[in-house]
Amino acid sequence: MKNLRQQKIIELIKDNVIDRQEVLQAKLKECGFKVTQATVSRDIRELGIIKSDGEDGVYKYRTSKEKEKIEINGKFALILKQAVSKVSYANNLIVVKTYTGMGSAAGAAIDAMELEDVLGTLAGDDTLLIIAHDNSSAEAVTEKLNELIG
Repeated sequence: MKNLRQQKIIELIKDNVIDRQEVLQAKLKECGFKVTQATVSRDIRELGIIKSDGEDGVYKYRTSKEKEKIEINGKFALILKQAVSKVSYANNLIVVKTYTGMGSAAGAAIDAMELEDVLGTLAGDDTLLIIAHDNSSAEAVTEKLNELIG
């Protein structure tokens, strides 16, 4: 029962904005788990769940892996901000112009961010080609990159 409950907790915090233990307790009850606040607190501690703000600035419970990914993506965003001069797209192809010698660094950062709309990258000295799933994915990735580089 404990393992099922803890799996459900992980699922709930990934799929919902849960900012308080009481909210998590209520969601668990909706799923058929009768738990006390003390049980929820113990499960949170055992699972290594933390409360932090994300890229959207909202504080909520997250798995420690989610927090690591947010911090890592922040570091890669800094690399992109320093390396990229221009981002544009045509169809499902995104062309990223970088400063001389920074194409590979920008490509490695994009790859490490594991953006779900990106199929792959091809880096040169001062240019990076990103292949997206489709036109709308290319537009979304271009917008995200332009937001990151300011």
